Amino acid sequence: MKRKPSVCSLLLVVALIVGGAGCSKLKARDLLNRGVQAYKDGQFDAAIEDFKQAKDLDPHLENARLYLATAYASQYIPGAPSPDNNRLGQQAIEEFQEVLQADPSNLSAIDGIGSLLYNMGANPFDPKVLEESKSYHQKHIQLKPEDPESYYWIGVIDWTLSFKGNKDMRADFNGKAKKPVKDLDPMPEALRSEFADKYGSLVQEGIQNLQKAIEIRPDYDDAMAYLNLMYRQKADLETDSGARDNDLKLADELVDKVKEIKQKKLEQPPPPAS
Repeated sequence: MKRKPSVCSLLLVVALIVGGAGCSKLKARDLLNRGVQAYKDGQFDAAIEDFKQAKDLDPHLENARLYLATAYASQYIPGAPSPDNNRLGQQAIEEFQEVLQADPSNLSAIDGIGSLLYNMGANPFDPKVLEESKSYHQKHIQLKPEDPESYYWIGVIDWTLSFKGNKDMRADFNGKAKKPVKDLDPMPEALRSEFADKYGSLVQEGIQNLQKAIEIRPDYDDAMAYLNLMYRQKADLETDSGARDNDLKLADELVDKVKEIKQKKLEQPPPPAS
């Protein structure tokens, strides 16, 4: 008859398994730290290999996935059409998504995907990708509504979409019209109505989000710069010339405000060296 394993032998097997798992986790953290240093030194290929090994050794090591995604994203070049470049962007998104599968409220992964999708959708222009990017910034707001950056990025995306639509509609109109419409001219009524139907809600959404960003951070000059641009889009929605003039006046005032804030920042003494 076969002898049953003793309690001591079972405990030994368990100890070996637990010890092996502990060693894997320690090695994973060593590789993570080594990868972080390589990343800081600009050795991205070496960093990626370290992060990949760390992730394999400890699948629950979230920072390994985040750093791996960030390393891929840092090498992605917006607008570069090569397959290798596109693959880097997709690999970064996939790693961020794996983080979100385990931790749906991870803001670093949410922001990482939102940023990558914006770069991918802005050049070459793809409105569906930009809308997907916006959805991630909206997720950030749902989780942490006090952060101004996500409101800003929604405004940037809405301006990008509405500006491109405005430009294309004017170009299409000018290709058929006897009297072309200049870029700064009000749109003819039929064109204005079409622009309002297609992009009016985006313009309003963009203005509201940029205003919210400035409300949270009163010196948010980048948000003011885009709010200025959004008011110029809003001007093309107006049926009344007085309302249009008021939109343009608000836009010009924001330009002056941005200049004032930037000047104050230049005049501020630099922070003391640490």
